Amino acid sequence: MNGSERRHAIVSELRSASGPVSGRALAEAVGVSRQVVVQDIALLRADGHDIVATSRGYVLRDATAPAVPTRLIKVHHTLEQLGDELNTIVDWGGTVLNVMVNHRVYGAITADLDVRNRRDVERYLEGIRSGKSFPLMTVTSGYHFHRIAADSEEALDEIEAALAAKGYLAEVFPYEKDVVE
Repeated sequence: MNGSERRHAIVSELRSASGPVSGRALAEAVGVSRQVVVQDIALLRADGHDIVATSRGYVLRDATAPAVPTRLIKVHHTLEQLGDELNTIVDWGGTVLNVMVNHRVYGAITADLDVRNRRDVERYLEGIRSGKSFPLMTVTSGYHFHRIAADSEEALDEIEAALAAKGYLAEVFPYEKDVVE
C-alpha cells in the first residue's frame, strides 16, 4: 500500500467510526507505525480534511462538507519574496490554507495559515517581522509546500502559472513523491 492508498484507508476508517479512533488502532488497520499515522494525519489535514485529535483519538469532522478545489504546490523563494508569493496567490483568487515543509529527519510539518487577502498577508508578515517566529520555509532552505484553494480548477491553474512566471514553483523531488500523492 503506497502513501496515497494508506491515507485513503485512514480517512475511510475515520468516516466509518462511531467515535474517536486511536493512533494505535489506525496504525494497526493500515499496517504502519503510529508515527507514520501521525505524519499521514498531518498530510490529510494539509489536504483539507478536518481531522481533530482528542484525548481518545482522531475524529473526522465535516465529512459531508462540499469539496472546494485545492492543490498542493511546491515553491521556493527567499524571505524577501515571501510577501510577493502570498500576494500573488491571493491576487489570483486563491486562499493559502497552510504551509508544509517536508523535513528529511522530522517528516512533514504543517501549519494552518488561512491567508485569504492582502490584509491577511500583511498580518502574517507583521508576525514574522516582529520576531514572534520564523517561517517554516527557513528549516528547508526556502523550499515548502502550500495547500491552496480557489473557486475552480481553472483558477488554481492560473495561480500556478503566475507563480511559475515569477520563478517560485519548485520541482518535487523523488523522496517527496509520497507527500504529494
